[in-house]
Amino acid sequence: MLEILRFGVILSFCISFIALCHLIVRTYFFNKKPVFAKSQSRPIKGIFYALGKGMMPWEKESAGRHLLTYLGGILYHTGIFAAFFYLFMLVISHRLNSTVVFILRILMFAGIFSGMGLFLKRSTKSQLRRISCPDDFASNLMVDVFLLLALTDSHIFRFRPLFFAVAIVMFLYIPVGKIRHCFFFFYSRILFGLFYGRRGVLPQNKGDLGAENE
Repeated sequence: MLEILRFGVILSFCISFIALCHLIVRTYFFNKKPVFAKSQSRPIKGIFYALGKGMMPWEKESAGRHLLTYLGGILYHTGIFAAFFYLFMLVISHRLNSTVVFILRILMFAGIFSGMGLFLKRSTKSQLRRISCPDDFASNLMVDVFLLLALTDSHIFRFRPLFFAVAIVMFLYIPVGKIRHCFFFFYSRILFGLFYGRRGVLPQNKGDLGAENE
């Protein structure tokens, strides 16, 4: 049974990856308009900004005003990547040393704590509830369960079949739910950087900022 579930994890991951790539291709060509304006700067500069400095909280108004949520999001996603790494190591039957497992456990625990905190914030704040849909809550809970089972499996082997089963469900859910933002995030940031980098809007030079303030 465990070997069947292990194969299921691999198959569901492949299905999810292919579906996400298909979505990327579809969105890239959706109503794409030709650009006639002359390029004002190098698009690569915009990409470096979007994936680097542009991710800092002082560059994003919402993140800067909600620093605790921003840090919680970082811990949450770091824990998720740790759980994915742990799952990958299990699937390829690679034995991790105790130090690596200890670090992964800390990251996954922090991810669970942050994920539940973000879930409670969305549930208790009326402003967030009004702009939330069932998928927001379902995606958060599904990932939290995945994290919890990954952490539990690192301690107790008998939970592995359940961990693999939940991983299969989550991989199949990713392309149709909001969890797919983990894939679209980098794609959208690259497009953002390409567009504004080409126009020379980002990154802004200090001289440009001074001219705007005059």
